[in-house]
Amino acid sequence: MREARARSWYARTPYGLAVLRHKEMGQLLTHKSLIQGSHAWPALNGVTSGVFADWWNTSILVTEGDDHWRLRKLVNPAFSPKIVKALMPEFERIANDLADGFIERGSCDFMAEFADPYAARVLCLLLGLPEREAPFILRTSATMGLALGVNFPDRVDEIEAATIELGDYITGVLKERETSPGDDILSVMVQAREGGDRLSHGELWNLALMLAFAGVDTTRNQLGLGMSMFAAHPGQWEALAADPSLDMAAATEVMRVRPTITWVSCEANEDFDYGGITIPKGTVLHLYSESAGTDPEVMEGAAFDITEKRARNFGFGGGVHHCLGKLVARNDMAVAYRVLSARMGAPVIGDGATWLADSGNTGPISLPISFTSR
Repeated sequence: MREARARSWYARTPYGLAVLRHKEMGQLLTHKSLIQGSHAWPALNGVTSGVFADWWNTSILVTEGDDHWRLRKLVNPAFSPKIVKALMPEFERIANDLADGFIERGSCDFMAEFADPYAARVLCLLLGLPEREAPFILRTSATMGLALGVNFPDRVDEIEAATIELGDYITGVLKERETSPGDDILSVMVQAREGGDRLSHGELWNLALMLAFAGVDTTRNQLGLGMSMFAAHPGQWEALAADPSLDMAAATEVMRVRPTITWVSCEANEDFDYGGITIPKGTVLHLYSESAGTDPEVMEGAAFDITEKRARNFGFGGGVHHCLGKLVARNDMAVAYRVLSARMGAPVIGDGATWLADSGNTGPISLPISFTSR
C-alpha cells in the first residue's frame, strides 16, 4: 500500500477505486458527487435479501440528504458531551473491575478477558441494560460484525440468525423504554423531539440495532489493535503511564495508525472529474483511513507517537456520515488505556494470537499478552 500511495493518490482494485492519500480522502469525503457507498456492500457480496440486508439498507448508515439530517438532529442529543462526561466514572469502574481479574497474574488473553467484555458492558450501560446481558450482546453483535469482512458470503446464515436474535431482544427493550424511559442513551432517543417530529418505533429499533452492532464490535477490535500497537511501541505505553492526561491522544493516535474500519466506502451518483481521471456514475470508492492516516505528505514523523500534534485522521470517517458515537468511543477507549497503563507495564504479545481478515473491519480474535503488574 505504501508503494501504491507513493505512485498515485488512487489504485484500481476488484472492489473499486482505493483512495490512498490524506488530501484526497479529506476532499472526497465531502464531495457533492459522492454518496455513502456502504449500501452496496451486501449486494456486492451477493446478499440481496434477508433480515440483515433489509435492516442495513434502511439504516442511518446509508440514508442520504434530508432523511439523514433529520435522523441526525433527533439522535445527536443522546451523544452530547454532557451525557458522555457523566458516563466516564462508569467506564473507569468497568475497566478496573475487569483488570482486577488478571492484573496479579501478569498475563491474560486481552480480547477474552478485557476488550470483549469491556465493549459489551459499555454498550449495556449506554442502552440501560443489565450487565448480565453483556455475553449475549457480545455474541450476537460480533457475529453480525462478520458481515463487514471479506468472508461475508460464507457466513450469511450465522449473520442472519444473530440479526434476528438481537433484533428480537431490542424489540423487547424498546417496549420497556417507550413506556418507562430511564436516563440511558436509548431513553434519550425515545424522548427526542425536533419541533413536532420524533423517531418512530421502527427508526428507534433500527438505530438501537446499529448501536449494538457497531458499538461493540468496533470498540473491541479497536482496543485489541491499540494493545498491539502499544506492544510494538512500549515507550508509548510508559509515556501514557507517566502522563495519564495523554489518554485521549492515545486513543486518537491508535485510530490514526491502526483503525479497525480500514476504509470508508462512497459511490459516485454522477459522472465527475477528479484528480486527473473521470469517475463514472456508480463507481465505488474505498477511502483508506489507515493509508491516509500514515500519509507522510501530511503526517510528519508518521510513526506511532501519542505526544505528537497531528492533522486530523479519518478513523471515525468524515463528512455527513461521520461516526455517530465517536465521542463515546474515543472516551471509553481513552479510559481503558489510562486505567490499564496505570496498573500494568507495557504488554508483550505471546504465541497464539489470531486475527480477523484485514478487510473492512479488522482486529484480533485472541491476543495473549504478558506484563509486569504495577
